[in-house]
Amino acid sequence: MKRIKRFGVYQTAKVAAVIYFLIAAVFMLPFALIMSTVSGDKFPGFPFGGALFFILMPFLYGVLGFIMTAISCAIYNLVSRWTGGIEVEVETTDQVLGQ
Repeated sequence: MKRIKRFGVYQTAKVAAVIYFLIAAVFMLPFALIMSTVSGDKFPGFPFGGALFFILMPFLYGVLGFIMTAISCAIYNLVSRWTGGIEVEVETTDQVLGQ
């Protein structure tokens, strides 16, 4: 067994932010296409006036993903000092890719 002693807060949060951004961008595209077919009269309270919402949302997800992941990693690093961290089983292979 191997044990995860700590996470690099900044690096982990940076990777998570990019993942959150990409996921939000992929999901926002179909919604943007659907909403572009609907007139603005039917959704008068729609935030940011339509298209701007779909452009800003992936960035908002990325920023919030960064912040929440950084907080989660910092809490994990603190708790793992008391509890010893998460144990994982890893397997090493001696095979070279392509053989």
